[in-house]
Parts: sequence; C-alpha cells; structure tokens
Amino acid sequence: MRALRQIREVPSGVEGSPESLLAQFSASTLELNPSLGLRELCRRSTLRAMELLSARACVFALVESNQWRIAALSGAADRWEDSIQRALAWRCAEQASAPISGLRCGSAAKILGYELTEALGWSELVIAPLTGRAEKILGILCLADLGRSLSTIESRLLEAFTSHASVAIENVRMIERIEQSRRRWVEDFDAISDLIVVHSATNQVLRLNRALAERLGLHPIDAVGLEMADLKILSLPSPPGHCPFCQDQVSPKKESTHQLGPSTFLISTSRINSDDGEPRTIHVLKDITDRREAERRFRRERDFNKNILNSTQSMILVLDTAGLISYVNRRCLEVGYQDHELLGHTLAEFVASTRRAAFLESLQSVLGGVSAELEVPLSKGTRTIGQFSVKLSPMRDEQGAINSVVVAMADITNAADLQAKLVHTEKMAALGKLVSGVAHEVNNPLAAIVGFTDLLLENPEIPAQAKEELQVVLQEAQRTRVIVQNLLSFARQMPAQHAPVQVNSILRQTVQLRNYDFSSRQIELIERYDEDLPLVIADSHQLQQVFLNILNNAYDAVQETRYPGRIEIVTSCENGHVEIVFRDNGTGISDLDRIFDPFFTTKEVGKGTGLGLSICYGIVRAHQGEIFARNNNNDRGCTFTVRFPAVAGSVELVTSKMTGTL
Repeated sequence: MRALRQIREVPSGVEGSPESLLAQFSASTLELNPSLGLRELCRRSTLRAMELLSARACVFALVESNQWRIAALSGAADRWEDSIQRALAWRCAEQASAPISGLRCGSAAKILGYELTEALGWSELVIAPLTGRAEKILGILCLADLGRSLSTIESRLLEAFTSHASVAIENVRMIERIEQSRRRWVEDFDAISDLIVVHSATNQVLRLNRALAERLGLHPIDAVGLEMADLKILSLPSPPGHCPFCQDQVSPKKESTHQLGPSTFLISTSRINSDDGEPRTIHVLKDITDRREAERRFRRERDFNKNILNSTQSMILVLDTAGLISYVNRRCLEVGYQDHELLGHTLAEFVASTRRAAFLESLQSVLGGVSAELEVPLSKGTRTIGQFSVKLSPMRDEQGAINSVVVAMADITNAADLQAKLVHTEKMAALGKLVSGVAHEVNNPLAAIVGFTDLLLENPEIPAQAKEELQVVLQEAQRTRVIVQNLLSFARQMPAQHAPVQVNSILRQTVQLRNYDFSSRQIELIERYDEDLPLVIADSHQLQQVFLNILNNAYDAVQETRYPGRIEIVTSCENGHVEIVFRDNGTGISDLDRIFDPFFTTKEVGKGTGLGLSICYGIVRAHQGEIFARNNNNDRGCTFTVRFPAVAGSVELVTSKMTGTL
C-alpha cells in the first residue's frame, strides 16, 4: 500500500501518468485471486508481471519446507529442460539466502553464473523477493531483459505487485491447508469403524460416517437431511421427529447399551454447540460383543481361580517386590485378621523376631529366582504365636521378570506341638530308664552312708561338735534318699506326697545348703520374703529340689562374670498365687525357648546334663503351677519366676480339710 501511495505522488508526464500505471496494476492484480489455486496463481503472476514491465521472460521460484522449485515460467523460459529449471531454482535459493532489501538489478552472468546465463540466453535481471508475515521469504520473482533500467515508478509498481502476490500466495497456502485438513478430517471420520451419526436439534441428520452409511445401504450424502427416526438405526423404533437415542432432549444419557440379536452395542452420546449457536448431538455406536464375551470369560476364569484359592486350606498371600502384602485369600482372614491389617503391610512384621532375619533372607533368595521353604513362628490374628510352614515362590510377568512372590502357608502349630510332645515323651522315656538305673546304683552306697552315720551318732566317744556335723550329713543323706525316691517316682510317673507347706521355710532351708559357697565366693544373697505368705499344697522335698536347682544355675551364672555376683530371692502373693522370684546378675540365657527341654544345656561338656530344669518343669506342672524365665532388661542376668496356687488357713486347718477329719 505504501508503494501505491508513492505511485500516486509521481507528477503527471513523468514516465507515464500515475493513473495509467495504476490502471495497468489494477488490471494485473485483479486476476491474482487466492481461489485460483497456487499453480494457476503463480502462472498468471508471471504473465502479468512480464506484460506489466515488458520483460522478455519471467520466473516464479517458491520455497516450501526448505525446498526450492520453479512454480511458474513465462516467455521463452517455459521451454527449458528440467535440469535448467533445477539449476535456476538452486540459484534463486542462493539469492534468497543473501540479505535482500527491495529489488536487485544487475548482470545475469554475475547473479546466476556464466554457464546458466549462456543456457538461458539472458543478459540482465531484475530480482524481487516475495516476503510474507514477519519478513519470511516465500519466493523470488525474476524478470529477464527489460531492455532498460527500471524507473522509479516501475520499481514501486513492481514492489507493490510482489507484495500483493505474496499476500495471495499466503492466502492460497492457508486455504489449501484448511482444505487439506478438512479432507483429512473427513477421511479420518469415515475411517472409524464405529457407527457415528450427527444430528441437529430438530433430529435431522447432519452427517454420518461411511461405516453407518454402508450398514444402512445409503451414501453418506443421501442421508443428510433425513429424520433420525426414518433411519431405524439398530432397528430401534422411534416416533416421527424424535431420535431413538435421545431419551432426554435436555441432557441426553451419556452411555447406554442395546442388544441386537447376538450383538451388543455401546451407545455414547455427547452434545456440542456450533458457531451459529445451534446445538448438535453426536451418537457413537460401538459393537462391544467381543469385549462383552471376553469380559464374561474373564469373570468366569477370575471367579473360578478365586474360588480355588478361597477353598484351599492353605493360606495364600501375594507379596510385591518390596515385601508388602497385596493379596490374601479367605483362609488368611479365618485366622483372625482383617483385610486392612494385612494388605499394605509387610509379612515380615508378623514373623517372630527370632526368625525374622531368616525369613527376610529367604525372601531375597526368592526375588532372585530361587524358591524357598521354611518353618517360622508367626503371630495369628488373635495375637498368639503359632508355628507355620511357609513356601515362597517367585511370580513372573510376560517378559519373565519377577514382579511378585506367592506365599503358601500352613498352620502346623498343633502338629508342631504334637511333635514336640512326642520328642519330649521319647526323651522322658530315655530319662526314666537312666534315672531308674542311677537311682538303684545310688541307693546302695547311700544306705551305707546312712547306716554308718547312725552308728557314729550312737558312739559316745564322738565329740558333740562332730555329732552336730554328722547330724547334717545324716539329714542330707536322708534328703538324698528322698530325692532318689522322687527320681524313681518321676521315672515311673508316680504322684508326689502333697501336704501344706510354708514356701519361705523351704527357701530358708535350701539357702542354708548353699550359704557356705555363697559367702566363700563373695556372692551377695538378698532375701526378701513376705512373712504373711499363704500356704501351698506341695511336696516339700520336690520344692526344695526345684529351688536348689534354680539357685545352682544362678550360682554358676554369676561365677562366669567379672563383676561381683548378686542373687536376689523375693516371695509374694499375687492374684491367689504364691510367687517366688530368683533374680541374678549373671550371663543371662541365650536360648529361652529351649531351657526346659530335656538334655538341653548351655553349660560346657561335663558341667551339666540338661536334666535339672526339665525335672523342675515337670515338678512345677505337677503342682498345678507354672515356671518361666526371662533375661533382665539391662542385659545382665536373668529372672526365674515360679508360681503355685495358694490356700488359706493354718497348717492344721488345711491338713484337716485334706484328710477329711474336720
């Protein structure tokens, strides 16, 4: 437009009047209509430019996607060979890469090179750049051999012409892109295998895709304007003027299904507003028969597998690679847990601490591809500890990578208890045979000790002090005889002779037997007895055996430490039971779960048989009591606790009740 204003400003009579030049320019540009298409637009542009400036030839070179080509030729140039045209397009690209501001005039040989100029037969050139928005180069217009230099008005006229041509080229390209996009949209729309129909607010068909048209036996164009009810899509009846898929005209149902014979269709509905404000409704009908069948088969297979997993007596769990529980079968819930107590938690946290490291090690080996099987103590839903057989197997995805772990567990608590009882019975049988033989062998020298001690006590020549010591020997020999009888009774499973006893008295007598050892080894003995302690129905000799065995173990434990030994004995009455606590600061117990097993000992070979605490356990249980041990919190020493049921009343009263003489 600036060039046109400058043309109007040229005085009349100078190289032609502005009016005549404008008339020629207007006539030339009227034909540059974007509706012509790019090829025809370029052809007419070269013709009009050549006629406007009386040039010998005119070339239109365009660039698109960084590729240069000759878009149009006029004059002698239209008879050039393809190789010459390609060479000329390459030279035009060179000119476009150089800074161009306005027109460029000069020798053809200098601009295009000698060889190409010889082939073209040109001598002089005028090059005008075609620039679009943001000064983007669209192409170059070349005019050959005008036979004169361009005048000012002709230069301005050419600039105005190329500016108009540039705008027309951009418009043509935009129209072509829009048309290309529309064609692609139509192709994409018709390529969809689902059935698609678009109708107006008055339920008249605006568009349907090729798949639906073929199903209805119509051409897509022939369906436009028909009533939706007339199409009878999927054989759905509908009153005239209505759509069978729009039950609610205000807010149509988004999705619904329709059964047509063996086929099932999913009908999706959406509503949009066009630019003119008229609403349009789009219905997409998708055949989901195969998907429905696949879903049905999947649910049969899923339910079948679920029923299998829930019917098995084993506990089935699935862990992810982090050890978190992602699935549990019904059997796991029957143990007592709820879903939220298991899902998302690690199975390791339910394993007893003594075996947790072994379980985690097995889990890591399974994640490495090796199955594992082990037995671990596991907390149940009731928070009790049970023994479980655990099998860990890797689960792999389609690529063979391990993505989870299948855990099959069986509660073997009862079987483990039965096995333990069987082992205990076998050990007790062996112990009974051993004890029976030892007791018979001990009885013979013990009888001699008792006999000769009696003789010495009757000898008047024995000093009084010696007789006191002999009395202790006789008393201990007789107690040993009772212990031997208890061993025989234990081996033969014979009941003990129970009577009301004072636990404090038995403790004092037991401590008296070890006083010399405690004092000589500088072991501090602390006795704190409840003097109001009730009676206990028990065999006094067996209780003394239990207490002495525990004291001997405490004595041995504190001897193994480097700090001063201390043993504390405390009695009390708690909840109807007499409780005796033995606490030491010795080495503690390394395996609390096995200390009451027969033949189990933590002492060195030759220092213990492993029978003491096992016999103590049997004696306490035979008295309806309980015995247990724990390590102290400060990791120094351990504590044994023994409990017996208490009885009220004096010795005479309790004895009378037992004998039935009251």
